[in-house]
Amino acid sequence: MDIGVLLGIFIGSPFLALLPSALFAFFYVRSKRRVTLVAALAWFAYFPYEQAMKLRILCTGECNIRVDLLLFYPLLAMVSVMALKAYLKYSRQSKSV
Repeated sequence: MDIGVLLGIFIGSPFLALLPSALFAFFYVRSKRRVTLVAALAWFAYFPYEQAMKLRILCTGECNIRVDLLLFYPLLAMVSVMALKAYLKYSRQSKSV
């Protein structure tokens, strides 16, 4: 599946951004890794922004071309990968102890 199509799901259903937010919040509670908290907060902040775009609160004109996503999606992806790596590292270390 194309990553653009996958991320496009959040445009049609912004509430789905709460799922990665909850997942990274869970990772933070377990690992106390700061990057997992940053990822949870980033996804949580993305939700109201995308909801406001969907409701045309932030976008009163033509919203078909979303240049803002060229910034947001790579940032969300980067912080998500970093948080996932941090959590997996924590998980491996806690199992070996």
